[in-house]
Amino acid sequence: MRRSSSVTSVSWIPSEAIPGPMKIPFSLGVGHYDAPPPPQLGDLTDWRDADRFRFANYLAAWIEVDDEGQITAQGHAGEGFIGSTTLRLGRSSATFTAISYPDRQNEPEVGDGWVRFRQTVGGRTGAPMPRTVNRPPFVQLAAPTVWTTLELTLHADGAAEGRMTGASPFPRHWVYDDSGVLVAKSGLTDFSGWSKECFGDHSPWGDVDSPALVTVAETALERTLSAAVMRGGRKPKVRTLREGEELVRQGDSGHELFLLLDGILEVLVDGDPIAELGPGAVAGERALLEGGSRTSTLRARTRVRVAVAAAEQVDTEALHELAEGHRREEQDGPQPTA
Repeated sequence: MRRSSSVTSVSWIPSEAIPGPMKIPFSLGVGHYDAPPPPQLGDLTDWRDADRFRFANYLAAWIEVDDEGQITAQGHAGEGFIGSTTLRLGRSSATFTAISYPDRQNEPEVGDGWVRFRQTVGGRTGAPMPRTVNRPPFVQLAAPTVWTTLELTLHADGAAEGRMTGASPFPRHWVYDDSGVLVAKSGLTDFSGWSKECFGDHSPWGDVDSPALVTVAETALERTLSAAVMRGGRKPKVRTLREGEELVRQGDSGHELFLLLDGILEVLVDGDPIAELGPGAVAGERALLEGGSRTSTLRARTRVRVAVAAAEQVDTEALHELAEGHRREEQDGPQPTA
């Protein structure tokens, strides 16, 4: 019997993800940010041709299992998809073909009743990106390297687990399961570190594969609330927290709602961690609904950016539904990140 599965990552540039002088071309419309990909995976060739992502990594694998439950053969396929970059200035434009690095497919790792497959995909844009860097030659013209490393484990009993184990610090990476559903995303983007470090041998094609900090994907309800916060008319304030800094403290009064834009927040009740929130998560609703007191402490596990919204920007019924979901998560215990 053949058992098969797949896992896919899609990488894109979120709005306001680029700080400092490097954001000027985006502000002027020379470059562009990407709209968030849909929560259901589409045809990657169509998405690439429509310039909907920077690059994608598709890993598929199979095993053959005999009547006694023994794995007798295995194989895997997959490929990378990397888009071109178009820069515009007035009526003029220039399209730069991306430079795709060779896809890396490791020899499958075979265990007792399982086989694990790994694949790394990436490259760099063909558009120049002049900048200073942290090591010789201290100046680079070519763009930094981007990549993701995916891992897919197939079991003889039919179970399968796909995950992202490595990734460049920039851009944002989203992970889709075999049915094409968004299930996880990179928790933190670091444009500055990426632009200054990820060139030359500092990539999986050299001597480095940065571990991926991965969080579970937000719910459909949170995606709806996110749209209301970011595109509902009033522009939200954005706060930045250092690692270890508290956004709110349990017991304090509060009348604001928070949308996590980047980074990971740890949720603590009576000093005990009960959950972790990643990009796209919405928090703080229970204080708005239950008397104005914070029911938990939110502390930055990494550098964090959050959008701050007022209660009237979102639907009260949706907040009640969100609060009920968070209560269930508290009962289930911490949701770890990879």
